[in-house]
Amino acid sequence: MTKPPQTVKRTKEEIYALIKEFQETGDDEAQTIIVEHYRNLIGSIARKYSKGRNLHEDIVQVGMIGLLSTIRRFDPNAGTPFEGYLIPMVIGEIKRFLRDKTWDVHVPRRIKDMWPKINVAVDELTTKNQRSPKIHEIAEYIGISEEEVLETMELGKGYQTASVDKSIETGSDGSEITALDVIGAEDKGFQKVDQRLLVESVLHVLDDRERQIIQWTFIENKSQREVGEALEISQMHVSRLQKKAIEKLRKALNRHTYQDRLN
Repeated sequence: MTKPPQTVKRTKEEIYALIKEFQETGDDEAQTIIVEHYRNLIGSIARKYSKGRNLHEDIVQVGMIGLLSTIRRFDPNAGTPFEGYLIPMVIGEIKRFLRDKTWDVHVPRRIKDMWPKINVAVDELTTKNQRSPKIHEIAEYIGISEEEVLETMELGKGYQTASVDKSIETGSDGSEITALDVIGAEDKGFQKVDQRLLVESVLHVLDDRERQIIQWTFIENKSQREVGEALEISQMHVSRLQKKAIEKLRKALNRHTYQDRLN
């Protein structure tokens, strides 16, 4: 059974001995002691890369993965201090995680790798030339083609897509305008227009009274009782005429659809 983590401060020699013990025997207790010893360091690195993100716990876990990998691979005889080997490993794991995690749109790995290089090039060239760099200048600076720069910059827009709830402007009355307020939406009225034109094309099959009943009941939303009073007929009679008119329209529409298919 694994013992509770040790909290005492360990010397470099003790840490190296624990690493060697774990590498040779796979002792869980030795690994646990090392992990607890470097937990604060991993947390400090994670905080640096989690600023402005809601990913701190995830980044800590990724840092721990880097720590465990370092424990397995570290060679005390190589001459590099453990911390000097650990920190780049942990940062590398975190950067790979952020590179894959923070892209809202799936893009090729080469774009993810090139995107930060282009950002650095743009910053440095802007500082050097006191203006925004041109595409060919960025390409020459990095050593890639202009087409690759353009492709990366275009796909790079998917790095962190803006939320539709994000404020993009302030209205004249002081209210905030979000992207959702200005994004176009499908107008369902277009479909209704098509349907209405189709029905109007077959209305000629109805007589005047039938057309009036359809107009009042379906367009003006009058009740059958109100229609009966206007036409001075019973509500039951209105119902029969309405059903007869609907059946006429249905048959006419079926013929219309059949003709369209033939054409």
